[in-house]
Formats: sequence, structure tokens, C-alpha cells
Amino acid sequence: MTCRQRSPAGRYVGRRGVRKLSDMLDEPRSGRFAAWGNALLTGRVSPDDAAAGVVGEDAAHRVVGLPGEEGPVSPAVALSRLRGAGVVALRVALPAPGDPLGLCGPPEFNAAALEAGEAVLAPEVGIGLLPEVGSAAGGRGAVVRWRVAPVRSDLLPDVPSLGEAERELTELLRETAEGVARLGLPEAGPVARAEVDAYRARAEREAEGLAPGYPPRAVRVLALAGRVRALVAVAAAPGGDGSLSAGQAALRAELIRPVERAARRARTAAYNAYAEEAAHGR
Repeated sequence: MTCRQRSPAGRYVGRRGVRKLSDMLDEPRSGRFAAWGNALLTGRVSPDDAAAGVVGEDAAHRVVGLPGEEGPVSPAVALSRLRGAGVVALRVALPAPGDPLGLCGPPEFNAAALEAGEAVLAPEVGIGLLPEVGSAAGGRGAVVRWRVAPVRSDLLPDVPSLGEAERELTELLRETAEGVARLGLPEAGPVARAEVDAYRARAEREAEGLAPGYPPRAVRVLALAGRVRALVAVAAAPGGDGSLSAGQAALRAELIRPVERAARRARTAAYNAYAEEAAHGR
């Protein structure tokens, strides 16, 4: 099974094929699903409110392959079924090549999650959800199909704690900024900066919109990770004004790679904060 994105012609293509900067920075749908699902699991929101939070600005979401259901169901129904099955908390995986962050197997699920770049896990009942993104009729928004697949129930995903992720990100951000300044590398071009400026507002909304029940530190870490990802995107983009040579671009990309990974780890830790607290009985 693979997780793919529908092209305008109706064919699915891998998410990794998307290259537009703003697409790279979008809020992960797995984060919305897990955050609002956790709010429902703890009784902080109604099924309808949870479903609205999951869908966000998309046209529609459906969950396919849920045990006991013959066809696609709405997020509200799916979350209610998961709660009835004994799910205490949903987790998020945001893997990248060479870094299976948040995954616990089996290999088939890990490969599909890596292709999608994200997944939702309920390991205590052996269930994972993988997003497939298509277009609504007439191109009016996205339609997301969550495919249920088995995950290991005997092994919790390995993700950093909020404190660990925040410290790592803060330290790497400082070291990277110092390294870029020391080498005198020029900034990226105006096109990349304009796209990232537009993203910053979305990043702040992502953190502010973290569902009820999450600790304030998770909101803060998610906002920090969003700001850092915007800076990373600027640094990684080619100089639109021709100010960067190929060698300078490669050097700067090497410098920012660790902080990009740290931002992804911090984002994962923020979304998984409720699950981590639940696992420790808090």
C-alpha cells in the first residue's frame, strides 16, 4: 500500500514529488487528526467539533478499512469507533528518509508512511491510518481518504519528549545561525522569502489551533518548530536573485540539515504530547 496524491488528471503521484515551497510547509493532516481525535477521546469536544477540526479547510475526509465497518466512514464515526475499541491516545509519525520518526512497524506500514510523509497511530489496538489525498469535483478543495492498516501493538513509537525536542531545536538553531553568519552566506531570493512570509501566519494558526487538552508547552514548541521550518525553507531555497552560487547553496543546505530534522522532531513531540502524558499516567 502506498500513500499518494491525486494529480489534476486523476492519477496518484507520490507526495515526495511535490516541490512547491508552500506545500512543503503545510500543516500535516495527521497532526490535525490526532490532535482533535485526542480531544474527542478525552471528552473535551463533541464528535462534530472533532470532525470539523480534522477536516480543517479540506473538502471532506473519509476513513476506509476500519474494523467492523464495511465502507468509508466519517472522522466522527471513526473516532467514536476507535474510542470504543479502547484507544486512549492517538500518535503522529512524521518520518523522513533515514529517520522513521514515530513509527513502530511493521515494515509495510513504515514504507507507506514514509511515502506519505506522515501517519496516525493507535498502537495499543494495532491500528494505523495513512492519508491519500485527492481533489474534490471541480478542484474545490482536497478529499482525504484515510486507509486503516495494521501496526505493531507490542512496541510504542520512539519519539522525543517535549523538553528534549525543544532543547535540541533551540541549540541547533543557534549553532546553525552562527555558522551561516560566520561563512557570510547571502540570503535566499525574494520569491522564497515571500512564500515563507505567507506561511508564517499559517504556522502560528497551526499552533494556536492545537486542540483542547494539550499542554501550553506543546503549543509553544509547535509554534517554534513552525518558525524554524520557515527559516529552513528560506535557507534551502535557491537564491532567486542569483546571489547564491551552487557551492554556497550546497554548503548552506549542509548546515541547515540538522536543524530541519530537529524541527520535525519538535513538531512530532508537540503533536504526541498528549499521548506521552497518557502513557505516563498524567
